[in-house]
This record gives sequence, C-alpha cells and structure tokens, in this order.
Amino acid sequence: MSDATPQQPVPQPEDGAGPDSPDFDTMTRDIADVPAVEVITTVAVHLMSAAAVNLGLAEGGEGHKDLDEARKLITALAGLVTAGATEIGSYHAAPLRDGLKSLQLAFREASVVPDEPGQGPGEKYTGPVFG
Repeated sequence: MSDATPQQPVPQPEDGAGPDSPDFDTMTRDIADVPAVEVITTVAVHLMSAAAVNLGLAEGGEGHKDLDEARKLITALAGLVTAGATEIGSYHAAPLRDGLKSLQLAFREASVVPDEPGQGPGEKYTGPVFG
C-alpha cells in the first residue's frame, strides 16, 4: 500500500481556455469602461506611428520605407480624424489634424513624383494640403 493520496483529475480547458488564454469577459468589461474619445485617439496615434515608420521617419527609417503602405495608413487616418473630429471635440482633434498634415507633407516630400494637390493620401477627406 502507498501513503500517496489519490490525485484529482486535472480539469481540461474547454474551447482553448487556459491559464495563458485571455479572459474575454473581463476584456469586454474593460473596453466598455474606456471612453470613445480615448479609443479614437489611441487608434489615430497607432495609425500615425505606423505611417511615420513607413515614411522612413523612424530611427533607421530608410530600411522600413514603404510609401504604398504609408499612403494607405495616412488615408485611413484622414478618414478617422475627419469623421471623428465632431465626436471627440477640437481639444483632441486639433493635434490629430496637425499630425495628419505633417504626415501628408512628409509623404509629398518623400515621393519621387509628388501627387497633384488634392490627390495625395487622405486629401479626399482633408482637401489639398500645402506646406
């Protein structure tokens, strides 16, 4: 006879849940507590950062330069900032607009053949951008 106590069966996770899996109920509650203005500005900052990297503006930037990707990101940012400006107020929208304009100008400068005014990334939402 052994002094060892019988081992309890280890519960098996269902549907991939386990100690390393995210708790979606908690995540859902957490995101519900985040104000819309914070979500919108956070997404805008991520788009700005990604666009800057693809424009080659980050440290060691030339190795990451991809103007096609930058154009897509700037256009998405322009749509978000334009559509969201009335919802988030000028206090939050003004710096986003400034950042967007800087990226649009940087894109124009980085392009070998610059777009015509009004044809650059995001300009269908913002109008022509001039330095």
